[in-house]
Amino acid sequence: MREEKQALLGRSEGIETPETHAVFYKHVLQPPFPKGYKTAVFGLGCFWGAERKFWQLSGVYSTAVGYAGGITPNPSYEEVCSGQTGHNEVVLVVYDEAITSYVDLLRVFWESHDPTQGMQQGNDKGTQYRSGVYYQTEEELNVANQTKSIFQQVLDRAGGRLITTEVLPMPTFYYAEHYHQQYLAKNPNGYCGLGGTGLKLGPL
Repeated sequence: MREEKQALLGRSEGIETPETHAVFYKHVLQPPFPKGYKTAVFGLGCFWGAERKFWQLSGVYSTAVGYAGGITPNPSYEEVCSGQTGHNEVVLVVYDEAITSYVDLLRVFWESHDPTQGMQQGNDKGTQYRSGVYYQTEEELNVANQTKSIFQQVLDRAGGRLITTEVLPMPTFYYAEHYHQQYLAKNPNGYCGLGGTGLKLGPL
């Protein structure tokens, strides 16, 4: 991970992003979102496949891919891939809590990738592929840590390794370039390096 003095400078304005979702056609990618909807941010490897996992979940209004957890403001994809921004590839999820809970999102998170791989996910290697949960409230922190503990027990029983997922306060979310948004909806045969452990979170 880069220290602030080593990070790229970035830019003052955000990357151009589409107004609406490519799957949920009339649903916006950027706030303001409909009243009462909540947001969550997760990092679980390459954000193309990660985003698809969440938009397939009932109760999700919108999703977007972007960068978070680093230093450089409004980074480009190339800058993030250089390892000189400190950012992670992440997914922003906008959801209706009356249909889908934060626990439901965390279940998708833990079961959709291998949270023990450190700075990589499968063949994708680099700081931008690390596992991360970014919480906004004390309640979300408690639920994140509870599910992390439960999934570690599941991994232990299967002879797995220790979870390396970072659980941190919600950082600034920077939207990724337009061609990354809902990439696998636009390119159904596109690359997806996301692979879980085959294990389930189990009951809470």
